[in-house]
Amino acid sequence: MPFADLAAELAMLDARGLKRHRRILESPQGAHVVVDGREVVAFGSNDYLGLAGDPRLAAAAREGAARYGVGAGASHLILGHAAAHHALEESLAQFVRLPRALLFSTGYMANIGIVTAIAGRDDAVFADKLNHASLNDAVLLSRADFRRYPHRDLATLEDMLAASQARRKLVVSDAVFSMGGDIAPVHALLRLCERYDAWLVLDDAHGFGVLGSTGGGVLQHYGVASERIVYMATLGKAAGVFGAFVAGQPALIEILVQRARPYIYTTAMPPLLAHTLLAGLEIIAAETWRRELLAQLIARLKRDVAGLRWRLLPSDTAIQPLMIGANDEAVRVSEQLAQRGLLVPAIRPPTVPEGTARLRISLSAAHSEQDVAQLVEALLEVEKNS
Repeated sequence: MPFADLAAELAMLDARGLKRHRRILESPQGAHVVVDGREVVAFGSNDYLGLAGDPRLAAAAREGAARYGVGAGASHLILGHAAAHHALEESLAQFVRLPRALLFSTGYMANIGIVTAIAGRDDAVFADKLNHASLNDAVLLSRADFRRYPHRDLATLEDMLAASQARRKLVVSDAVFSMGGDIAPVHALLRLCERYDAWLVLDDAHGFGVLGSTGGGVLQHYGVASERIVYMATLGKAAGVFGAFVAGQPALIEILVQRARPYIYTTAMPPLLAHTLLAGLEIIAAETWRRELLAQLIARLKRDVAGLRWRLLPSDTAIQPLMIGANDEAVRVSEQLAQRGLLVPAIRPPTVPEGTARLRISLSAAHSEQDVAQLVEALLEVEKNS
């Protein structure tokens, strides 16, 4: 049988508590959703500002469809670069206070485009060990020397940079680590890049829209600016829609236009989505109450689960990981919460290191104080009965 080995792999995943299953979402994304025919309170999405189901964005999408149609029909460099794409790139650059921005269809594609366009065989890339998989895959595809340093270990990173004789050096890091929720030490990373003449590539997928006074992301949060920074953020999380962008100096963006294969050889995102995102940027900047409410919910959750035997990892962001440890226990706790109408995903290897399975609690401005109280009560009850 040609698929016998694949069946054996699947059985092994199942035996180790690592087999994943898809749920079917039957409602708009939000804090309260219908999944597999059942209404639940969801703590599993990256819709941090509660915009994915916002009726104003739906209206903007309808307007965009009426103006531009449904599909782009071509790549950006052929005939797919619509006026809406161009306007969004200009607005995004202004939003994050960098000279130029370039749209990509996904953050995964953007990261691959960045690294493979500016790093090659004679170069070296230094990466935090807890970076997103897309950054790791990008480095492998680039064929650059791939050096990984322990999470946030600046001393080891400095030793690596000092010893490197590479033509070009890149330090790549999540800005907000997707499974830990902690924020990269951007100031310190930038100082090392300045000292050792390296680029700093920041993946701000989980910080854009959330961090900073107007949602400008990790650079605004820290008040950091440098020509060495290559900034990437996604538009399907806090922005509530779809896509990603890279922002930086004009020469960088032009090199990406010329060399980034995921940009060159991909049909452009539907322009109606770019039109929608223009409306979304205005909401992100203007409605500061969303970030304020999110901060309140984060503080409440951290306070109210302090007595559990399972501990939250140190995080001040919307990502609040509850460390469980064993794969089977993480799955069991997640399933028991689901039985109580609460959807909290269990995250297991290889997404996180062995022995660190966890519940990834994602908070949103769409949640209420009552939603968080319900989650805390259920966790206390599950712990008591386990």
